[in-house]
This record gives sequence, C-alpha cells and structure tokens, in this order.
Amino acid sequence: MPKELQIPDRETALLLDELKKTIDIAGDVVEFGCYEGDTSILLAGELRDMPDKWLYLYDSFEGLPAKTAEDNSADGWRFQQGELKASPDTVRHKFKKYALPEPVITKGWFNELTDNDLPSQISFALLDGDFYESIKTSLALVSPKMNTGGIIVVHDYRNARLPGSNKAVSEFLASHSDEYTLRIVATMAVLVKQ
Repeated sequence: MPKELQIPDRETALLLDELKKTIDIAGDVVEFGCYEGDTSILLAGELRDMPDKWLYLYDSFEGLPAKTAEDNSADGWRFQQGELKASPDTVRHKFKKYALPEPVITKGWFNELTDNDLPSQISFALLDGDFYESIKTSLALVSPKMNTGGIIVVHDYRNARLPGSNKAVSEFLASHSDEYTLRIVATMAVLVKQ
C-alpha cells in the first residue's frame, strides 16, 4: 500500500475505523479531494469484499483553488493556488498497481459538480478540500444523500493552517444540528447522520 500519505498514518487508521462503522449502511463511498489517490487506495482496500459499494473520487486535478478570506492564517504562505496538482491517470495507475477495482473518477472543481455527479445514496464521505469554499460546497453536495448512520469525515478541521475547514463545518452544523452529531478525532471532524 502507499507509503507517502497526505493524511498521517495515525489519522488514516482512525479514518478507516470510521469507514468500517458504515459497512452495513446502504450507500456508496465518496472522497472529495483525492489528490494522487493514496488515501483512496486504502478506502478501496476496505471495500474490496463489498461488491455493493462503489468508490467515487472527486478532484479538480488542477491543484488547490484560490484562497478566500476564511482561509487566511498565520501560515498564509502555505497552501497556495495550484499546489497539490495531480492527474487522474496517476490515480488510475495506482488502482491498477494494487489490483483494485477502478473507482468512478470525476475531474472538476467542486462548485462545478451537480447532484447528478454523485451516487444516489452515500454511507461514507471523506472531505479533504482544505479550503473553506471546497468544504462548504462538498458538505452541501453530500449531506442530502447521506443515509441514517452515515459518516462524513472532514479532514483538517483542527488544523490551524487551514482555518476555512473549521469555519465551513461550524456553519454547516449551525443549520444542521438536528441532523448531525459532531465528534472530533485527531484533526478530523466526524459528522454522523442521525
């Protein structure tokens, strides 16, 4: 399995634990912000013996978008527009290398995606868009399709370098507090659909 992960090993193990909690829930698995697909490979490995669940990956493959005011931090020089650029072919090659079924890969900015680009039901979502607008948009896209007991994991929720992620989750919960509970696992927000 991949050695160079964007999400640290400890958090990856916690992330996979959250995925396992949704195995018996109807719906597919989505990842927003897959970069080169290393975490995607791990998700797919867990889904290998579950033919009724598909993995859907979304990424601009153009790198990070421009920051907004909500993304400003003391480390403002980090995470600039265009960083983390990747290729869908890199992702496909990794799935082939590990003999895993190829996921559904959609190239595009999150704000260009529509309801039709997502599966009809979702049991698990990993949102790793880094910035405020990306997290806000991906939450709006996945939340209507989440089944009861389904889990949304938002990476970088407690990352001071990426404050937009926290702000987007806080705003989402302010209007969805009757639908989702929040747990914090390492730097990740874990939202469970009630």
